[in-house]
Amino acid sequence: MTSKGAGTSLSQKSFRLTSDSEKPKVTGIVNEKLLNDYLQRIFSSPDQVPTTTTGRKSLTFQNLQEHLDQLLKEEDEPEESEEQTVEGRLGPSTVVLDHTSGFEGLLLVDDDLLGVIGHSNFGSIRATTCVYKGKWIYEVLISSQGLMQIGWCTLNCRFNQEEGVGDTPDSYAYDGNRVRKWNVTTTNYGKSWAAGDIVSCLIDLDEGTIAFCLNGVCLGTAFENITRGSGMAYFPAISLSFKESVAFNFGSRPLRYPMEDYRPLQDAPTTGLVKAHKLLGYLKNVLQLGLDPVEGKLVERESSTWQLRGEPTVLITMAHIFNYFAPLMCKVYLVEDVLMKFLLGILERDGPVESYPLIQQLLDLMWLLMEDYEVQECLKQLMMSLLRAYRFSPIIPDLSLQMHYLRLTIAILKHEKSRKFLLNNVLFDVLRSVVFFYIKSPLRVEEAGLQELIPTTWWPNRFSKEGKETKEVKEESAEERLRRRAYERGCQRLKKRIEVVEDLQVQILKLLLNNQDHNGGEASRYIFLNKFRKFLQENASSRGNLTVLCPPEYMVCFLHRLITALRHYWDEYKASNPRASFSEEAYVPPQLFYNGKVDYFDLQRLGGLLSHLKKTLKDDLASKANILIDPSELQAITMDDLDEDDESATSTAQRPVAALAIGGALARSSWLSSPTLSRANRFLSTAAVSLMSPRRPLGTMEKVKLRTLNVEQRTEEDIEGSHGNEGLLLGRPPEEPDQPLTENSLLEILDGVIMMYNLSVHQQLGKMVGVSDDVNEYAMALKDTEEKLSRCPKWRKDIQEELMKSQKVFSEKLNHLSRRLAWINVTIYSKEKMQDIYWLLRVCTRTIEHGDRIGSLFAFMPEFYLSVAMNSYSALKNYFSPVNSMEELPGYEETLTRLAAILAKHFADTRIVGTDIRDSLMQALASYVCYPHSLRAVERIPEEQRITMMKNLLAPYEQRPWAQTNWILVRLWRGCGFGYRYTRLPHLLKTKPEDANLPSLQKPCPSTLLQGHMADLLRSDRDMAPSFLNSVLNQLNWAFSEFIGMIQEIQQAAERLERNFVDSRQLKVCATCFDLSVSLLRVLEMTVTLAPEIFLDWNRPSSELLLRRLAQLLNQVLNRVTAERNLFDRVVNLRLPGLESVDHYPILVAVTGILVRLLVDSDVEGAKRATEVLLADPCFQLRSIQYLLGQPEPTSGATPASPERKHFSLQSYTDYINREELTKVDQMLGHLSEESKQAAASTLPTSEEDLCPICYAHPISAVFRPCGHKSCKACINQHLMNNKDCFFCKATITGVDDYEKPTSSS
Repeated sequence: MTSKGAGTSLSQKSFRLTSDSEKPKVTGIVNEKLLNDYLQRIFSSPDQVPTTTTGRKSLTFQNLQEHLDQLLKEEDEPEESEEQTVEGRLGPSTVVLDHTSGFEGLLLVDDDLLGVIGHSNFGSIRATTCVYKGKWIYEVLISSQGLMQIGWCTLNCRFNQEEGVGDTPDSYAYDGNRVRKWNVTTTNYGKSWAAGDIVSCLIDLDEGTIAFCLNGVCLGTAFENITRGSGMAYFPAISLSFKESVAFNFGSRPLRYPMEDYRPLQDAPTTGLVKAHKLLGYLKNVLQLGLDPVEGKLVERESSTWQLRGEPTVLITMAHIFNYFAPLMCKVYLVEDVLMKFLLGILERDGPVESYPLIQQLLDLMWLLMEDYEVQECLKQLMMSLLRAYRFSPIIPDLSLQMHYLRLTIAILKHEKSRKFLLNNVLFDVLRSVVFFYIKSPLRVEEAGLQELIPTTWWPNRFSKEGKETKEVKEESAEERLRRRAYERGCQRLKKRIEVVEDLQVQILKLLLNNQDHNGGEASRYIFLNKFRKFLQENASSRGNLTVLCPPEYMVCFLHRLITALRHYWDEYKASNPRASFSEEAYVPPQLFYNGKVDYFDLQRLGGLLSHLKKTLKDDLASKANILIDPSELQAITMDDLDEDDESATSTAQRPVAALAIGGALARSSWLSSPTLSRANRFLSTAAVSLMSPRRPLGTMEKVKLRTLNVEQRTEEDIEGSHGNEGLLLGRPPEEPDQPLTENSLLEILDGVIMMYNLSVHQQLGKMVGVSDDVNEYAMALKDTEEKLSRCPKWRKDIQEELMKSQKVFSEKLNHLSRRLAWINVTIYSKEKMQDIYWLLRVCTRTIEHGDRIGSLFAFMPEFYLSVAMNSYSALKNYFSPVNSMEELPGYEETLTRLAAILAKHFADTRIVGTDIRDSLMQALASYVCYPHSLRAVERIPEEQRITMMKNLLAPYEQRPWAQTNWILVRLWRGCGFGYRYTRLPHLLKTKPEDANLPSLQKPCPSTLLQGHMADLLRSDRDMAPSFLNSVLNQLNWAFSEFIGMIQEIQQAAERLERNFVDSRQLKVCATCFDLSVSLLRVLEMTVTLAPEIFLDWNRPSSELLLRRLAQLLNQVLNRVTAERNLFDRVVNLRLPGLESVDHYPILVAVTGILVRLLVDSDVEGAKRATEVLLADPCFQLRSIQYLLGQPEPTSGATPASPERKHFSLQSYTDYINREELTKVDQMLGHLSEESKQAAASTLPTSEEDLCPICYAHPISAVFRPCGHKSCKACINQHLMNNKDCFFCKATITGVDDYEKPTSSS
């Protein structure tokens, strides 16, 4: 019988048929002498000579079983009697966590009772077995690096939510989070631990000592003279805080770091081990020994070249061995200690996995000669052991341990039948196989060998993010250049080693995405696709439950490997299908979002809930996509929603109180608690005994109402389509091209990758930037210390010593951080990783563009596509620099422009209803216009889109979040306004010039192009300008009034005699109102400058009213801010933290800019009108204008001005206000002084009866129809903007006429 190849499994049926047919052709059963020699050689140990009896008796297949029984018989006897008679140990021989009575608090425990997750403040649990004599050891696999105390306790120890192991007498613990040991009191001890470490807990009850080891390295004796004697026995125990997780190994598996003379609490299965090793020896003999029936002799051969052929002698011999071997391979200890070590030994030498076909042959044999349930259990335990070994292997410089385990995983997954079984039943259902794609980051660089790999460290002296004003960086010295280059060479060496591991991880995914292995059922890719979708659902539906979510650091690595494998298959398909597209042109067709073939769970769509969209857009679906929604389905959706509400209400009422505390965690799997990374579905609570011990009640609680996926029933045909069935692409709109992009299954994986990025990858990318920030902070501290050291007098030895100590600490920390940063830059922020994120950005922009073309159906797109487009750009801009620059990416300018077009169009898109996503779009656009390169991209979008964007920005501010819109307009203006070119607030630089950490603003980058569009729109649309400006004036009135009210409260609090504190939130809101007032004034300045005729051309119906309102507000602001020793002055002088931005300069220069534009830069007619309106306002005070140039108001003799008092003056800020601008202020002051004198001289006194009864500031000039009541025009015009009722009689006003005083009354 010939082998069907490495990836092929042989069924028992095919074995029998093939063997019978080939018997005469090959050898048949060989002669007795040769068979006897063969069997004698096979079933003899290398170090053992066969006995005389065995030598006399001829071995045949008839007596082989008896012979094997005899060989294995001596190992069968003593195991059970030994279990209960171990001296020094009490309790069950199988040691687990005591889930019936030995715990305190709320805990989640795995099915194997070895993994535990804290679910309360500080839960504690102990094991079922204790020790009172001898030397004992157990291991704890650290799954999270938070607050935990691990050690030993006695039965008398009583714990609670505040006190755990080590906090009571006779309990002893090690805490690697705080690096301390605990026994009522605490002292420093050991090293810090990290996720993926293994802690060994040792107790020597003969000497009375307790010690701990971290990854096999002894941390020294922690406790001596522990209490011993009658009644004193110690249990393994742990206390852990909320969400922390570990797994115990008491001896159910081989210890990773056994210690000499110390015995695990649970005995190894000695009998099974001896049997398994013997049988494995026999198996090796078969692999190394061949038969030559022609010559009638035995042939030695290399085991690695062995192949499964149709030789009955060999197969029947193997069958006898597996008859005994198979049951043993269902036990986890034997799989890990015997089978896994044997398979790893096969792959010991370097070379591709394909060059070791023996593992494929052995898997063929297992499926052939073992029962299905046996081989399935064996494979499950084998993958568990591999995953555990991979995750908890220490990081060493060449990463050889990780590579070793990954290569064996690849070898197993290359076997088709094994791969499909594992995909269907193990990799996502039992295991957390995402761990295979993670490369953990070493917290202790010394143990990881990074010192040898990167002997020279380096860090940048200073780098600046775009837009921040920084001092000139000194040119790099020759020594620094040499250090940098040596550091970069070390980083390259590290990168090459990590790339080998990443390549192996990608190979695993390529095997799982294979869609050509149709033998014996569905191809691997379609099994993976369904499991992957369920994985996404689990993570999308449990965002608040950390025990269920895949940790973000795992998700980042999984995302990058999946993108690599996906693009490989995408381009491979393109090579064989010319009409398809390359992965560089990938996008997700819009029909996936509305045809129901892909489930998006409960994720929000752009247009709202899916059920709502199906009802409101059913006609569009029918006309554009030829998809009909059955009315009964709509009814079913409605009823299902009601049922869910009812069911949740009744189940909540009936559920125990303790169960409510857990939320959905009972029915969910726990991440990384158990070393098997398997499911946690036991919940322990001291508050509810009914939840504690029985298993059955949990069954009802696991019934969490979720909208289940249909993916389990989907076939390849449902996904890929065939014979006119378009599969996932059902309902193609006419706007979409007819040719295929790629295989449909790859489109769904691409959709899942984008969802993964949104779920947690982006947050993790931002989190890891913290290491780079730490490097910069320590580098600045070191530089500062060195400068102080150089300035320190030589005779001050005490100061020098302290500074040198600080210098040493900072240098050591920087050496550590720079090596760790090298690791992070290679694994997370490398150029290749940046290209992956950039590819996702391009995919999202294309997907949004294609979705936008289909009109109303765009509402079906999930929100996360827009989120990923914005966030991926943000990550590329902020997280990957300065290591890699976004500008170097191919097609960078084009991508930036396409994203700008998306933001410009969709921030006001009526098809998008979610407030969060709309706010995100607005914030992204606001960020986009801050920086020159992205602002230029906005200017490159088509003119029609630019004008539409500006039109949306100029919509009235009421009934929408206007603050972001206002910031966008301000950023388009910064750099053009009066004194508006600063990057740091000038008043702060004057008061604290030495402070380099003052708040910094982006460099001004105004857009004259967009300003031009704004001016054209305001001039051409006579309705837009009044509505926009009235809304701006309304918001300014509100913001400044709120600000004044708040500073009054702050001043009152500061003047109280008793000690009090102003709420920091109140200070923040106060500063925000001030900043809003300034920004609104800048928008008014922008409008006055770009289109002054809106205020000054009184042929426009609302110009006079707008000018009067503007003058009124400007006068109010000036009076409040410029009055001597006023409220504003006093609060500014308090210099409260949080109010740094509140000062005279920002608000006064904005007001000055408006006044100068109206009074100096306008034509003669316009300046005249503006002057008349300004002077006519009763609030106008000339001293406010004089204040701008530092001219104090005249004081009476009783209160002379203090000579020390410094007056505000624009002339003090010549670095920010140029000479031309100051000259214009002088002209304005002179003009207003002259005009106010003339106005005062020419104004005739007006009797009180002739004044407007509303404002008492202007003469009566308007009469209302039909009621005949009167007021000035300013009051009635402003009133009619919001209300049509008369001030006095509430009659509806139908018109307003000019009022002239009758001559008879003069």
